[in-house]
Amino acid sequence: MTLTILENGNIDAFLPMPTPLEIHQQVPISVQASDCVRSSRAAIEAILQGQDKRLLVVVGPCSIHDPIAGMDYARRLKILAEQLKDTLYIVMRVYFEKPRTTVGWKGYINDPFMNDSFCIQEGMTLARSFLHEVNRIGMPTGTEALDPISPQYLGDLVAWTAIGARTAESQTHREMASGLSTSVGFKNGTDGNVATAINGILSAARPHRFLGINAEGRSAVICTKGNAYGHLVLRGGPQPNYDHVSISAAAQAMRKAGIDVNIVVDCSHANSQKNPALQLSVLRDVVQQINNGQTAIRGVMLESFIESGNQAIPQNLSQLRYGCSVTDACLDWATTEQALREAAADLAQNKPIRMT
Repeated sequence: MTLTILENGNIDAFLPMPTPLEIHQQVPISVQASDCVRSSRAAIEAILQGQDKRLLVVVGPCSIHDPIAGMDYARRLKILAEQLKDTLYIVMRVYFEKPRTTVGWKGYINDPFMNDSFCIQEGMTLARSFLHEVNRIGMPTGTEALDPISPQYLGDLVAWTAIGARTAESQTHREMASGLSTSVGFKNGTDGNVATAINGILSAARPHRFLGINAEGRSAVICTKGNAYGHLVLRGGPQPNYDHVSISAAAQAMRKAGIDVNIVVDCSHANSQKNPALQLSVLRDVVQQINNGQTAIRGVMLESFIESGNQAIPQNLSQLRYGCSVTDACLDWATTEQALREAAADLAQNKPIRMT
């Protein structure tokens, strides 16, 4: 039956998209990558439960736009992660989708060639290939779940997932989180309100049924079990919220809601007042809080790439600076490495006993 204009008045075209199964077949998961995902998910769950005393560190570019520079960063991070593994558990931030307040580049999946060609079919395959390569070298990955269909294409290659400040209140994303195979961090709202994230954690912990697609690309009713590893990510609001008072208040709100007190501090975004250099001060403060006995903090997030700052996307893409973010400004690699080494040394010296 031909669909009428009553249903598709503003639709210009329906372009065919490979099914999740077809893209999995194009980029199958290797034994090395599968082992990395399995072991990293277990390690993160143990950290959240207080069984593993290491600090979770999700660090990497604000967004992936150049897979060559991204793999360069991943290899550097893998070496550092191995050296600091007794104190820090490092996961690479691999974000492919970028929400926009109005318009702009929407990310590697949506526009992989950065030329407004919007080759989403190729973007999804390229994103899966990148995730696979990072996992293949033994570097766990964390990402933000933005599009509710993408996890069917990429979810087997992700160790940790964030629900962003703008989507933590979305019922669609709470339902999606309830079915994800990873631990899920809900960010507080852009207004600084932690209740939005706490409600998201509570909702995601419950079973849900909602519309989605299966591996064959068919519409399906998705029946979830509920996600037991939801946790709070503090990213600031009108004011930063990484200080001791804010952490204690958030922990109290989580206890009142009857959920485990597991907090990850995003050192970037509003907590750094969007100044990437201030991430260092946030990290030092968090480490000091842990060494002073703060047991609520389980992890931190940082935005970091090879070069510092960010850049506009030039019309001539050959003029892009290698290893420099095209979205939020980042710390450079040398500064990141030094900061994480210092954090690991400070934590190792103190050896705090974390209470569950």
